[in-house]
Amino acid sequence: MLNKQLTFLLICFLFSVFGFSQVQRDSTIDTTIDDLTLDKALLTKREIDPLRPSKAAFYSAILPGLGQAYNKKYWKIPIVLGGITGGILVYDFNNRQYNRYRDAFKRRLAGFTDDEFFGSGANPVISDDGLIRAQRQFRRNRDIATLVTVGIYVLNIIDANVDAHLLQFNVDENLAMRPHFQYNPMEDSSDLGVTVNFKF
Repeated sequence: MLNKQLTFLLICFLFSVFGFSQVQRDSTIDTTIDDLTLDKALLTKREIDPLRPSKAAFYSAILPGLGQAYNKKYWKIPIVLGGITGGILVYDFNNRQYNRYRDAFKRRLAGFTDDEFFGSGANPVISDDGLIRAQRQFRRNRDIATLVTVGIYVLNIIDANVDAHLLQFNVDENLAMRPHFQYNPMEDSSDLGVTVNFKF
């Protein structure tokens, strides 16, 4: 019981720190021209463009990293380009290895013993079963590299879209979360809670 009360008080304390960090306006002062210009400056500073997320996603779909540049998140561009380039390089390596083992296996099925994995003796260095296993492994690795590369490309588009949405997210002093304490004299008890305020 004591542990639950301490946890609840700790949560209320954390919410109070965030709640009291908001700037409060004095309600007794009438609205002046300075307040009107301040509100107008805030509105022009955070203009909402409903097409911005779509533009960012479109730019990232055309050229990966371009949507991040549109959102001015330049540090994400090397991550996106590095991930996609790495996926393409892994795909290319596994595809070349798969083709090497497949060509050698086809030559053996045709009756030739001059492939690069046969060696110089009468017995092959890599058997036919070894060639089949290698083909399966490199084909599986190639397919996984394809999926990872496509996944990074799609994540690049989603990241640009979500980031553009979040850049337009408005948090100001009209949003507040504060703890409240209320004493009930009829029941001789107190209530603790959290209040969320939205002021429009």
